[in-house]
Order: sequence, then structure tokens, then C-alpha cells
Amino acid sequence: MSLEYLYARLLLLLSLFCFECVFGREIEGGLPAGSVLRTMNVDRNPKSSHFFNVKDFGAKADGQADDSKAFTAAWKEACQSKGRVHLIIPRGTYMVGPLRFAGPCLNVSSLSLRVKGYLKATTVLSKYEYGGGWIEFAWMEGLTLTGGGTFDGQGAKAWPHNNCSEDSNCKLLPTSLKFVAMNKTVIRGITSVNSKFFHIALVECHNFKGSKLKIQAPDASPNTDGIHIERSSSVYFSSSHIATGDDCISVGQGNSQVTITSIACGPGHGISVGSLGKYPNEGDVSGLVVRDCTISGTTNGIRIKTWANSPGSSAATNMTFTNIVMNNVTNPIIIDQLYCPFLSCASKAPSKVKLSDIYFKNIRGTSSSEVAVALECSKGIPCQNIYLEDVHLDLSSGKKEATSTCSNVKAKFIGTQIPPPCT
Repeated sequence: MSLEYLYARLLLLLSLFCFECVFGREIEGGLPAGSVLRTMNVDRNPKSSHFFNVKDFGAKADGQADDSKAFTAAWKEACQSKGRVHLIIPRGTYMVGPLRFAGPCLNVSSLSLRVKGYLKATTVLSKYEYGGGWIEFAWMEGLTLTGGGTFDGQGAKAWPHNNCSEDSNCKLLPTSLKFVAMNKTVIRGITSVNSKFFHIALVECHNFKGSKLKIQAPDASPNTDGIHIERSSSVYFSSSHIATGDDCISVGQGNSQVTITSIACGPGHGISVGSLGKYPNEGDVSGLVVRDCTISGTTNGIRIKTWANSPGSSAATNMTFTNIVMNNVTNPIIIDQLYCPFLSCASKAPSKVKLSDIYFKNIRGTSSSEVAVALECSKGIPCQNIYLEDVHLDLSSGKKEATSTCSNVKAKFIGTQIPPPCT
């Protein structure tokens, strides 16, 4: 074996060792703020990577001190950097909020927010803006949020202030994670617990992917929707577990091309479209696909809800719900076009939201109520092209057969139909 060969092998081992020293360890204890590591020749156009650790900006991570200023300062530096940027929130407990991470970050090619710590929201409600969020991301492109960390909304102290079931003009509590006008966003492997209001909300977002999420709040917590989507397109959520006091996922107005797959939902109110038609000039919903999900112990399974006496006309069309397992669900399949969650509703006028081209395929499992399929459509605009194919829903009690009800709809039934089709 030649000396030249041994020398080449030694150089290779040293280079690998150095790469591990720099990149293999967790960047938590701190590179100096804004440190730049030059990537090795692993692509054709290597760019500098900038790392920012919130502890380098003064975060205490003791669960008591307010670390909001440190987070804001770290974000400002990260957003003003160039190339690939990594914002690190290492292990520890951080009391923060509310926070707004806003762009545009003009010179950033990608921004990775790696959360490994436990973030706790302040419980002082006067600090939050009406309709805002605890942590809000806005006007950015190419954000990745990951790291396995936890966002704790500390909602228990706020829930007694929620009177939305009684007052249609109630003051909304803050959403835990709010995404506004975001493009090409990825969130993966994070946990959200005990939100004051919604856990995750998307508004006017495009090309959004979420996966491996854990979302949890007590089944009696009010309006703690796991994920709410509104006025967004090309949205994909998968492989997540959601257990809340309201909808696991709610698809609001103005959405297109939304896919929801491999979600374990329960407890909660199921996976819902709507409510739709509450406000004038709402956008249509189209291209929704919900597939390969398991819904357990919820108030509803798959639900489409539109307001009675809706002030404007909109439509929900081209929606498919397929391969869904229901375990002891109260209303496994329900269309409700007389939706009103308040104690009293002044009007029962027909909903003006048009529902059409909706497919329920391979829905199976058990219902805890006698009516397993309820299709209650608007008498003003009856549902059109509603298909049920291979539906098998038995009563959880096993004592008798479940039933179905229909109003203002002529549904089309294909294959297995248990309960028997309504007419």
C-alpha cells in the first residue's frame, strides 16, 4: 500500500471528521449570532447557511422570564439575511407572546425554523389583538417549521371568557399558530396543546404542507379547532393526530384544492366543511379530498354545514370523502343546511349556499346515534349530485339497524348501503 494512498485516506477521514464536528452536532449551545457556515460541494450552486439561536439574543428559557424580545430580535436578523437561514429554538421552556414573524424576507432563499423547545403563551389576554394569533407568520415564501417542539397555548384560563355559543358577535380569542398570506410553507413534527381558540389557522395561504402534527385539547374546550383553512389553495395535511373540543379540521370559505389524508381525529366534532354562508361575498369551496382517515368518538364524522338565512350566495362543489373509518361517531355523515350553533336563531330562511357534486365512498364503522346518515339540504337550493357508494355504518350498540334521513336532495346510491337509502 503506497504512501500516497495512505495520505489520501487520511485526508478523507479528516474531512469527514471536520464535517461531523460542524454539522453533525446540534447547534444549540451557540454559534455566535448570525454565524455563517459554508456548505461543502454537495450541489451545483452552494450557498451560505446562516444560523441564529434565540439564546444568543438573550432568551432565558426558564419558563418565567418573557423571552418575546429575544425571539423578535432573532427573527429580525434572520429575515434580513441572505441565502439559507436557520432559526434555532433549542430545548428549554420559553414564555413568549404574542409574536409576529412577518416578511417579506427578500434575500432569503429558504428559512427553517427549528423548534425543539417548549413554548408557553402568555395568559394576559389584553396583550393580544382582536382576531389575531399568539404566534403569527405572515407574507413569506419558503418557510419550514419543524423540530419536534411544543406550542402550549395555556388556554384553560381563557376558555371561561369564550361566549361564542351565546353571542354571534363574541370577541374571538387568539389562535395559537396563524399563517397569513404564506407561500410554499412546510410544517412538520410539531405539537400544539391547549390553544385558547384555533390551534392552527391558514388565511390566504398557497402551497402549504403539514404532516406528523400532534394537536390536543380537552374535549370540552370551546372552539379549539385543530386546523382551520380559509381562502387558501393547494393545501395538504397528512399523517397527524388531532384531539380537540371542536372540529379536528374545518375547511372554511374560499378554498380550492385541499387534500386531507391519514388523519386520526377524536375526540372533537369531526372533519367539517364550513360553516359556510354566514357573511356576504364568501368564496366558493372546490376540489376538497378527504381520504384514509379514522374518526373516533366524535360528535360528527364528515360534516358539511351552511347557515340558514345566509346573506350571500356561494357554492361548495367537487368534494370527495373516501376510505373513512368511523368508530362510535354520533353523526357519521351529515349535511346540515340549517346550521345555527347559538341558543336561538331569529330566522329559518333557506340557506343560499349551493352544494353539488359531493361523493361519499367507502365509509364504514359504527354510529352511536340511530341516524347514521343525515342529508338535510336547503329547500331554497336543493343539493345536486350527491353520491353515496359502499357505505356500511352499524349502530355501536348492535341492538338494531341504523337509519338515514333526507330532505331536499335526491341522492344517488351505489353498492353497499347500510343504513338503507333514504328517499
